[in-house]
Amino acid sequence: MYADANTVRAARAEYFAENGFSDAGYHESWVKVGKLGPIPIAFPSSASRKRAVPLHDLHHVATGYATTWTGEAEIAAWELAGGCGNHLAAWVLNTFAMTYGLVIAPRRIYRAFKRGRKSRTLYHTGWDESLLDLSVGELRQKLGLDRAGA
Repeated sequence: MYADANTVRAARAEYFAENGFSDAGYHESWVKVGKLGPIPIAFPSSASRKRAVPLHDLHHVATGYATTWTGEAEIAAWELAGGCGNHLAAWVLNTFAMTYGLVIAPRRIYRAFKRGRKSRTLYHTGWDESLLDLSVGELRQKLGLDRAGA
C-alpha cells in the first residue's frame, strides 16, 4: 500500500519501479502479459486501452491491488463494479480478467467487486495531469475508498 501522505506522482513512480513499468508503455503498440512456457503472450494495444491504462495504474495505487494474476482480477472486479464509463477496452479486458479471477480466487474477486460497488472509478472523469498532484489519501477520498466498507 502507498502512504496517504505521498503524492500520487511519487506513488505511481514507486508502483512503476516495483513492477518494472514506465509510462512509456502507455504508447506501445503491443501489450506483453507473460509467457505460456516458451511462447510469449501479447495482444495489440488499442487506442481505447491506451486511454484507459493511465487511469488503471492510478487505481492500482489507490486500491493497493497487486499486478499478479489474482491482483489484476481483483482490480478488474473493482473497476467493473465502479464502472468503466466510455472506456470499451476497460470493459472488455476487465470482464476477461474477472472471469478468470472467479476461477482462481473467487472469494477475493467477490470482495473486490463489493468494494467497487461502494466506490467510483476515474473512468467517469478521465485523465487529468492534476491527478498526479493529489495526495494518495485525496485520490482514495475522490474514489470513495476512504469510506467504511470500501
